[in-house]
Amino acid sequence: MMNLLEKIWRDEDAVGVVELILILVVIIGLVVIFKNQMTSLVNKIFSSVTNGTKKITG
Repeated sequence: MMNLLEKIWRDEDAVGVVELILILVVIIGLVVIFKNQMTSLVNKIFSSVTNGTKKITG
């Protein structure tokens, strides 16, 4: 197990994979933290679009 971790640590391609995983973890964390605010914002946007289309179609 330790040899595998050492190989991953020394392999430059693996460093890119680790960076990608860390970025994904941060993004997922932000989504979880701000889920309610994001849901509210999306609902407001859809409501605005719906009201706008009602005005256009009459």
